[in-house]
Amino acid sequence: MEELIIYWIVLGLVIFPVNLIFKAPYGRHSSKEWGIMIDNRLGWIIMELPALVVCPIVYFLIESTYNLSLFFISIWIIHYFNRTIIYPLRIKTKGKKMPLTIACSAFFFNIINGFFNGYFIAVINTESLNYLLIYFGLFLFLVGFYININSDNKLIKLRRNQEGYQIPKGGLFNYISCPNFFGEIIEWLGFSIMTFNLASLSFLIWTCCNLVPRSLAHHNWYLNKFEKYPKNRKAIFPLLL
Repeated sequence: MEELIIYWIVLGLVIFPVNLIFKAPYGRHSSKEWGIMIDNRLGWIIMELPALVVCPIVYFLIESTYNLSLFFISIWIIHYFNRTIIYPLRIKTKGKKMPLTIACSAFFFNIINGFFNGYFIAVINTESLNYLLIYFGLFLFLVGFYININSDNKLIKLRRNQEGYQIPKGGLFNYISCPNFFGEIIEWLGFSIMTFNLASLSFLIWTCCNLVPRSLAHHNWYLNKFEKYPKNRKAIFPLLL
């Protein structure tokens, strides 16, 4: 299984430069050129559902004892319940669509990623884990989760009673264009430190390989769309990128 994970990591690193060149055509970059279009909310649910379902199923099929790994799978479920159910129902995207191909590609990614993480969480030797790293990783996960949710809330509120896109302000939006993505990276960094296995490391790498290019694309979109967009803002990492 470890060898498969290494190949999976290499694939993510190969895809990274591709993502820098070609913007994934959903959200503000949505394009009808990618074929059949579906409702944006439905697309989000399709994309995230395997992560919510596959990972816990694999975990509970393998693990039958109650130990620290149950805590790890619980916070995974909390994150993905928000991303799969709560977030799509809250977003103000009436009439917006995304290509079915994008939803399906993310669907299959989350099947594989969910399987790997469910398996490795189940087989963790929890007695060998360093509790200082667990506490530190949990702290990062909670900070990232808060940043992600808080940033999503600001974007959702910004679209309420507004026509079209607006310049987001407040919180980390004063420093970066995509704090929601930044928060998600911090979450999975914390998760990989807590669980300390190849699967969670691979997910962190894949998250960066997807969200860093997307943040750069969002940032450039803001700069091109709004003449008064703050020039001192970075894309995703405060003061850095």
